[in-house]
Amino acid sequence: MDQAGKEKEALQLLAEADRKVRGSQSFFASLFGGSSRLEEASETYCRAANMFKMAKNWSAAGNAFCQAAQLHLQLQSKHDAASCLVDAGNAFKKADPQEAINCLLRAIEIYTDMGRFTIAAKHHISVAEICEAELLDLEKAIAHYEQAADYYKGEESNSSANKCLLKVAAYAAQLEQYQRALEIYEQVGTMAMDSPLLKYSAKEHFFRAALCHFCIDMLNAKLALQKYEEMFPAFSDSRECKLLKKLLDAHEEQNPDAFTDAVKEFDSISRLDQWLTTILLRIKKTIQGEEEDLR
Repeated sequence: MDQAGKEKEALQLLAEADRKVRGSQSFFASLFGGSSRLEEASETYCRAANMFKMAKNWSAAGNAFCQAAQLHLQLQSKHDAASCLVDAGNAFKKADPQEAINCLLRAIEIYTDMGRFTIAAKHHISVAEICEAELLDLEKAIAHYEQAADYYKGEESNSSANKCLLKVAAYAAQLEQYQRALEIYEQVGTMAMDSPLLKYSAKEHFFRAALCHFCIDMLNAKLALQKYEEMFPAFSDSRECKLLKKLLDAHEEQNPDAFTDAVKEFDSISRLDQWLTTILLRIKKTIQGEEEDLR
């Protein structure tokens, strides 16, 4: 069946669902099982929504899932209502990001009301991802990652919480909220350094924390580096720590070439990601008369 055919079938299912809803409201239906009519109607709305999805009519699919969710709420089936709202959100993602967020937030409300905090956290992450990718609103994304981290912590899912917090730190630094970012990197780094499994990642967190310090003030960065080396002796031998020392020296000597050489040498072995490149460029611009690119 082609897309037009699927759309036509979806519209027929929608009309059928509407009829069932109207039928459930009649006097006789209210005496003889109006709720079973509503259950049938919600099922039909979901079938219509899936048909609309196949026809790639994402808004109509989202709306049909919302109608199904509404009926589930009337029938007191909270779990089914929340599932339909998540399906609606996923459909709207492709057509109307703000509407997708509205549906996911309604689903989150139901899940938190039911005490399902882990699943609520997961959907907060989905909202955060839409905020960052579609709405380009990092402040909003940060708020939802923070909320997800809180819920995960409450459920003792510390590694999931830390993943969300690291997102918060990365975006906070991008928005020049360096203090907020470095506190998270230090906190996650300190937790990682005591864990045999995560030890390796601790140096990465301390590296990023030190760079955030550097963005605030060079002396801060120097003191932070000493503190990290004392707390975590393995950090001293890392390439990250050696790079930081070279960068501090270059900054002290106001030598942009030495700064660039140190970064290039590091990058030739471990590729710098976009975040590190951005932060290093910002630091480099604080060296006198320096405006050009890192590479």
